[in-house]
Amino acid sequence: MTDRHFDELAVRFAEKIYGGAKGAIRLAVLQADLEEALPTRPLRVLDIGAGLGHMSLWLAQRGHQVTLAEPAAPMLDGARQRFAEAGQQAEFIQAPWQDLPARLDQSYDLVICHAVLEWLAEPHAILPLLHHLTTPGGHLSLAFYNKDALIYRNLLKGHFRKLRKDSFAGEGQSLTPQRPLDPRELAAQLAPAWTVESQSGIRVFHDFMPADFQAKAELGDLLEMELAHRRHPAFAGLGRYLHWICRPQ
Repeated sequence: MTDRHFDELAVRFAEKIYGGAKGAIRLAVLQADLEEALPTRPLRVLDIGAGLGHMSLWLAQRGHQVTLAEPAAPMLDGARQRFAEAGQQAEFIQAPWQDLPARLDQSYDLVICHAVLEWLAEPHAILPLLHHLTTPGGHLSLAFYNKDALIYRNLLKGHFRKLRKDSFAGEGQSLTPQRPLDPRELAAQLAPAWTVESQSGIRVFHDFMPADFQAKAELGDLLEMELAHRRHPAFAGLGRYLHWICRPQ
């Protein structure tokens, strides 16, 4: 298995996602968490696997100095267009994460790594680089596809054969992530070098709602309830994605 990068099909898929409730909830949770955690001064920000640049643009609009690193040219072109339309400046680097040490000569106050680990052949391999690129006293914003939520969704659907096989990975050109992450395994891998300061669930209930309920719900109500319950001890771990804000030790 190799790392998965994204083509034109995935760009169209991402644009569709961000045009709906799923993307709005994801951005709302990430932004709320970062607003709580980050200092108000301008920061040097590195967004690894920046995709179409949604999070980077939001940070740039708040006065931060942003560098976007993305291996897929279609994604990076989309991010450039988004920044140009918003009248914002950024540095754009087309490179996989393995090439970043040779391309970057500084560390960053905030490193963003959202929805990247689950597309890597060896997700743990990127962790030392993330530590290297984060300044002492800086922050890592880590969001990843949650295996626990995927198991629960399969339980609700009665996909017991799939559960017995422990087979959850997407294959080939599937837009299902290759390697959903077990939060306990990831926490153990982070523990020697990182302190996890906050943990939130992204879409802790939306994706479990029946389709007709989803269609009837007002976006404002969904955002309010997702934000209110993102750290609830019974529900946070069911987030389709988990968002951890970490500090280097």
